[in-house]
This record gives sequence, C-alpha cells and structure tokens, in this order.
Amino acid sequence: MIKKVFLAFCLLLSAISLKAQQHRFNPDTILTVVIDSPVNIRSHKLNAQDFIDAILADTGFYKAFRNMKRYGFTAENNIYTYDKNNKIDGEIHRRIRHTIVNGKPKTEYLLKQDKGNVYKKNGKYELYTVELFDYIFDNAYKSEFSTADPLTEGGKNGSYKAKAKTLIFTPGRRVSGLPFLSSKTEIFSRDMRQFYSYEFARGKYLDTIPVYRFKVIKKPSIADGDVMIRELTTIFDMRNFKILGRYVDMKYSNIFFDFDVKMNIELIPYNGELLPAKMSYSGNWDIPFHKEERASFLIFHRDYRK
Repeated sequence: MIKKVFLAFCLLLSAISLKAQQHRFNPDTILTVVIDSPVNIRSHKLNAQDFIDAILADTGFYKAFRNMKRYGFTAENNIYTYDKNNKIDGEIHRRIRHTIVNGKPKTEYLLKQDKGNVYKKNGKYELYTVELFDYIFDNAYKSEFSTADPLTEGGKNGSYKAKAKTLIFTPGRRVSGLPFLSSKTEIFSRDMRQFYSYEFARGKYLDTIPVYRFKVIKKPSIADGDVMIRELTTIFDMRNFKILGRYVDMKYSNIFFDFDVKMNIELIPYNGELLPAKMSYSGNWDIPFHKEERASFLIFHRDYRK
C-alpha cells in the first residue's frame, strides 16, 4: 500500500512538472534536418577549418533579416514568460501579416492576444528579454533596422542589443564588455579550442536540400565553468556552403551572470536569397539588481511573397 501511494505521489509530481513545462519550448538541433550519416569530410576535400572560417566570415544571417523587409509574409509569434517556479506567468500571441504598400512596409495584426503578467504600468514589457527579442526579430521588418550595422547600436540599452546581435548573428566571435566572459565566446581561438570536439554529418534540410551539419560540442571532461557556449551547431548548404541554420546552447554562472539559454534559427531560400523561417528560444537570466527572467519563444515566418 505504501509503495502504491508513493508511486501515485511520484506520478502526480511528474504530471505537475510536465504541466509547468508544457509550453517551455526546448529548441533542438534544427529538427527539420534529417541526418543520413556521419561524414568523413576529408573525402569531401574539406577540413574543420573550412567550416570554422565560413562561420566566422558569415553575414548571411543578418542579411536574411534585412532581406525580409522587401517581402510580404505572415509571422506567427508565441511568447511565454515564467515565474520562479517555472509556471506560466504571461503569454503573448501574435499573427501578423506583413505587406509592402507603395514601397513601405505595412503591418496588419490578424491575432493579438496577451495574458497574464506581460507589461509594466508604463506599457513597456515586464521582461527585458522579451523587449530585446521583440526588437531583434519583430522590429527587423521595419526599414530603419536595415540601415544599422549588425554589431553596433545606439540609444538606451544599445550596448546590450549589440552584444545580443553578436551572439545571435555571429557566434564564435569575441563579445567585449562581458565580465569574465568576453574570451569565452571566442570558441575558435587557440585558448578555447582545447575545450571542444567537432562532429560532422550530412543529411537533408526541408526534405530536398543536401546539407552538412557541423557540431562544436563541449568535451564531457570539461567543467561548465570553463566554457560559456556548450554547443554550436551550424547547417551548411552542401551545394554552395551557405549557412541555413544555427543552434546555440549557452550556460554560465558567476557573480555577475547566471543564465541558461538555448536558441535555434533557421533560414529558407526564396527568390535567390535567404530569409528567416523559424526562430525558437528558451532561457533563464539572473543578474544582480534585476528580476530573474524566464521566457521562451517560438516564431514562424511563412508565405513569403514579392
């Protein structure tokens, strides 16, 4: 009888935990890629440095967000925020039709629904994480976004936006101004390479596009405190070596930061250029003198049209 009660209690806890997590998007390594097999890149006349050089030189991700302002499309945004017990605290749901009218972008809300603790009394977002990602992923459609350098920002919180852009659009580079972390983002440097192993595979993206998958993974023997980026996975179009997808898993804790973030971004080719298709994020942030932030996002862009 005691065993049955204990088992029932465990099942109840599991159910409660699942309920709290059911909307917590857990981005994984680009699930729309079907891997055929590991690949010996030497037989393809490639080496690890070819992939690294392409990652560090890439500007395609930022350009994809600039490109999309020239197209009409439909965006579906689902954002959840959480309290300290990981229970849903706020929800933002948007379905937005973007069109071009007389050469200027126009936004029409097909669905605009908010629940719970989303905004402050002054109308701004309760969480800075939501504000930041709204700026990067939603405001990217506005024309003024396209004129800015991807790694510089002005105005209030400009330096934070610039750092976030660097991590999202150009991972692997040094991010200055992060206490004890600046060098840890530079995972391909001579000092950091010793902490990582590389994996190569090939497969299909969207069922038709042949791709390479290049994984940079923290070695099991390395402590979390020695690195900040635990995994960086990049999807390359096998035909032209353009980057189609990126997944990054970051975690670190010190007296200045405590965060655990997973993020996935996928692009699709359309009309001869790349455009954003899917963005997912799940993360916790905790910094001194600020409220701990927990949020997850799932964003789709569909039906691109000239």
